[in-house]
Amino acid sequence: MARYTGPSCRLCRREGAKLFLKGERCYTGKCAMERRSFPPGDAGRRRPRESEYRIQMREKQKTKRIYGMLEKQFHAYYDIATRKSGVTGETLLQLLELRLDNVVYRLGFAKSRAEARQQVRHGHIMVNGKRVTIPSYRVRPEDTIEVAEKAKELLVIKSAIAISEKVEVPEWLEVDVEKLTGHVLSIPKRDQIDSDVNEQLIVELYSK
Repeated sequence: MARYTGPSCRLCRREGAKLFLKGERCYTGKCAMERRSFPPGDAGRRRPRESEYRIQMREKQKTKRIYGMLEKQFHAYYDIATRKSGVTGETLLQLLELRLDNVVYRLGFAKSRAEARQQVRHGHIMVNGKRVTIPSYRVRPEDTIEVAEKAKELLVIKSAIAISEKVEVPEWLEVDVEKLTGHVLSIPKRDQIDSDVNEQLIVELYSK
């Protein structure tokens, strides 16, 4: 499967915002955005020519990179959102937030979404008592997410829990740090999603 394998910090600099792709490093002075907040490349310091299309495109790219997916998969989520009732942009964000890898990250069991995806693929995460190895698995209200018993002693899990106080658990989730379990209380509302995203720009771009 195709995936981005370049430097994560380069993506943050390209979008001009912290995307929190490197876990703990993003909260320290070592973060690339703290040292070099301008875009990468020889033309990084030049002021780009603004246009409506460019603003919409950058917002879409930023959102893709926050949730760690490529164009085909991201567009598929948009297509699903357009077929559902309600506001398309808000529905799109809800679908992205309900991905299992994102929920594992939101619960504080992983330091980044990339790390959460790896945990899921390696079989370290259980949903309602069953092992799930698909990062895009869509959780539902009343689902229980937990770290598998054999994985609770892994260093990667323990280190994530150690810094989990820096990641605020959203209102639509509930977590028990001692038992390494979490519960999905409801489908997230827009004001419960703290991603720095203007979803309307994405809808406008794809609607053209």
